[in-house]
This record gives sequence, structure tokens and C-alpha cells, in this order.
Amino acid sequence: MLLLPENRPALVLAPMQDVTDLPFMRLMARYGGPDLYVTEYFRITPDSTLDPSILRSITENETGRPVIAQMIGQDVPALVRNAKLLEKYPVAGIDLNLGCPAPVVCRKDAGGGLLRQPDRVDEILRALRGAIQGRFTVKCRVGFTDKTEFPRLLEVFLKHDIQMLTIHGRTVKDAYKTPVHPECVATAVHAMPCPVIANGNVVDVPTGLSYLRQTQAAGLMIGRGAIRHPWIFSQMRAHWEGTQAPWPSRRDLLEYIHLLYEHTAVFHPHPDRTKHVQKMKRYMVYITTGIDDGQFEFRIRRVSTEADFFTICRDHLDNDQPLPVRPPESSAVFCGFAELR
Repeated sequence: MLLLPENRPALVLAPMQDVTDLPFMRLMARYGGPDLYVTEYFRITPDSTLDPSILRSITENETGRPVIAQMIGQDVPALVRNAKLLEKYPVAGIDLNLGCPAPVVCRKDAGGGLLRQPDRVDEILRALRGAIQGRFTVKCRVGFTDKTEFPRLLEVFLKHDIQMLTIHGRTVKDAYKTPVHPECVATAVHAMPCPVIANGNVVDVPTGLSYLRQTQAAGLMIGRGAIRHPWIFSQMRAHWEGTQAPWPSRRDLLEYIHLLYEHTAVFHPHPDRTKHVQKMKRYMVYITTGIDDGQFEFRIRRVSTEADFFTICRDHLDNDQPLPVRPPESSAVFCGFAELR
């Protein structure tokens, strides 16, 4: 079994492509970090090789916490071959992505697109379980179009020796636009012999606790909420331990943005700094949510230079006001959390 905490739910950083890379993992560790990391997915095709940038999340992992290598694809021989290659590295397990809702992925019958073909999922899981010597985990959604598809998917998962099942409580078609379906996660918790991790719309301690209460899951996987609020892991632990939780100010968030900029700039060097400003917008779309009635987000989306980027950040954050507790319910990037209470 995976080495998850025995006295409290596990905390896992959700993999987000081109976002949760090695520098982001390192920075999360600085703020307390999760108990377990999962890499961005390795794209697996018949002629693919392991992405060296993602491999660094494994070979240069200095967080002191285990990391699982995630794959995405639908070619069985290629998945088996790459799983064996990944097991030569210091990984805590191999994960199969069955949840990515990106249209370009689903059109290739990979990620969440595979959920349309339970029999194909069955074939892939059987092959991978037979090839992987260590821990084998799966991340999925509750269906492709409708949650009524989940019981059939659960039947498939139950046939294989999976060491951890992470469930994003939405369908692929839901993307990130609806409330999650905790009842599907709860069904899996009661049915599966392995730990089940709940994923989707955890933005603060109350939403995390509510999700756990409704599902009885073994832990939480947090992605967008951690990008916006890196203190969330420490705050969850403080709640369970009965200790004082960190309560950051806007100036603390400004420092986080500076650190994120510096860490990622070193990892992704480019002579044209405007290119890095564009990369930072991948993070800022989450970080700016709920601050100053959308004005911060509006301005940062239109910035192009490094100087203007930091000027705008200082305009909105260089003060000691407390950060908003959670994003607004109308947020386009955080939706439906009000259902988790």
C-alpha cells in the first residue's frame, strides 16, 4: 500500500500540465506542501520518449516527499514499455490518467476520452498491472458524459489490483464548470479495497472538510486551490493537529508571486522575459481570482512586460490586508464549491 498518513487524511498535489512542474513542487514544499506529489503526465505514444523536463520532477525531487509518475495515452504496448522505464527511477508508483478533459486529449481517446470505452480501460489496466512491479494508481472522473456511467467504470476498477484511486468528482463534459458529485466518490470509497482520494473544488479548509465528510475518502487531491493559496496544505494540517494555522496577507501573496516567478524563470530560461510573463499567466488566472472585484485579473491578463507585471501585482497586493478566504461563486476558474458545505 502507499505510505499515506495513518492519523489523518492524506494531502496530494494534483498534476496540472505545464503548471505543477519541478519548480512549483519545490515552492509548494516551502509552504508546507502535500504528503504526495504526482508529476505532470508523460504523453505516451508508440514512438514517444520520456519527457526529460518532467523526469526532473522525479530525479531532482528535493521535497522529502514521494512522487508518483503519471502517464497518459491509449497504446497498450507503449504504456507498458514506458511504465517499465519509469520504474527504473525513484518513483512511489505509476499512475494512469483517465480524467484529463482537454478536447485535444479526448479526441485521441486518451485521458478522460478513454472513459467512453470501459472495455478498453479494462484491457489497459490489465496490461499495466501485469507489467508494473511496484505501486499502480489511477486518476479518473465519474464518467464521460454523465455520472450514471460511473458504476460500470467502478466494476472495471474493482477487477484490478489498484493501490490508490483518485476521483475527480465531475464528468469529462463537466470540465471544471459544475459542482462535484461526492456521492460517486463515496460509492467508490465503500467498494474499493484501496485508498480513494477525492479531487475537485477544494479551495479552503471548509470545502476540504466537507468533501471528506461527504465521501469518507482517504484524502484530498488539491490543484487549482493550491496554486491560488499555497498555504492550504498547512492550514489543513493545522486544523487536524489543533495548531495555529497560517493566515496570509496580501503582501504574503505578493512574496509568493515573486518566488514563483523566480523559481520558474530559472527552470524555464528564456532571453525574452515577455515569454515568461506569459507563462506566469497560467498561474495568475487562479491567483488573482476574487481580489478587488476582478480588477487584478483584468489587468494582469493584459500585461506584456516584466516591469508592468510586478507594478500591477504591487498595486493590488503591497499591503497588509488579509486575503479573501475563497474565490467568488461566480468565478470562471473555481465553480460549484458552494455545494460542498
